Amino acid sequence: MAWMHKRNLTVLNEFILIGITDLPELQAPLFGLFLIVYMVSVVGNLGLIILTKVDSRLQTPMYFFLRYLAFTDLGYSTAVGPKLLVDLAVDDHAISYSWCAAQVTVFGVFIISELFILSAMAYDRYVAICNPLLYTVIMSQRLCQALVAILYLYSVFLSLLTIIKSFTSSFCGYNVIRHFYCDTQPLISLLCSDTLEIKLIILIFSAFNLVSSLLIVLVSYTLILVAILKMNSEEGRFKSISTCGSHLTVIVIFYGTLFFMYVMPKSSDSFDTDKMASLFYTLVIPMLNPMIYSLRNKEVKNALLRTWRMCAIILLKIHCRIC
Repeated sequence: MAWMHKRNLTVLNEFILIGITDLPELQAPLFGLFLIVYMVSVVGNLGLIILTKVDSRLQTPMYFFLRYLAFTDLGYSTAVGPKLLVDLAVDDHAISYSWCAAQVTVFGVFIISELFILSAMAYDRYVAICNPLLYTVIMSQRLCQALVAILYLYSVFLSLLTIIKSFTSSFCGYNVIRHFYCDTQPLISLLCSDTLEIKLIILIFSAFNLVSSLLIVLVSYTLILVAILKMNSEEGRFKSISTCGSHLTVIVIFYGTLFFMYVMPKSSDSFDTDKMASLFYTLVIPMLNPMIYSLRNKEVKNALLRTWRMCAIILLKIHCRIC
């Protein structure tokens, strides 16, 4: 790629992203595809945020966490999506030093938050099914707000720690990032200074984040399963399972993708495979989550119908006044 060599500067003030493909004939179709995916993601997540905020019947802890899950999905897809679309549209893969640092930071904050929001939602389902009489007492508004605040503060701290350690180190003249967005691991490979400390920080905290969040999910759903098996009523069992269906689907997709990326053995084609997996969890998962919660959740579907009905009535009244 000629643009790589042309922009391989001695003074490092920008990076070059390899992108998804170097085939010009694929750039237009991929731009159209990812534009649709990103726009569906934005509309779906914004709609879920607004719906869970304004609908009086969705003012419960479960939908409180769902609102922040949608906000998080919107955050990390927006950290990656627009730049990817620009690269495909104008074939300019350069990203400035400061914008690269900002992209790594924002993406890191939201992807770490996603892990623990999913864990908080699992704990919420555990309390709702195993301690229904104490649900509103245990999952109080203050506790929910505190959990979200703590996990976002932790995510910001960890993301800033990683980015400060990376960007205060010295980079070599080679500035090509083997990815379609600025990510920590490809950036570390460009450092000239000793990377042992930053690699240890990333390894320790990544393992802690993944294991601790997954452990909360597994323990919560194990206790939920035990409680469901003890129920005498078939209707009670079905209702309990149905309230967890959407969340379990999201959990399986999200953790399955992370497992595939970071745990599966690497092969000779691992670079292309990692790019496809990264595309899936940066753009496709944020698009799927609102669909999963809308299609599989009766309360969300009913809220959507009420909203559409209300909008139709308002538009009809406006039309009648104009006429």
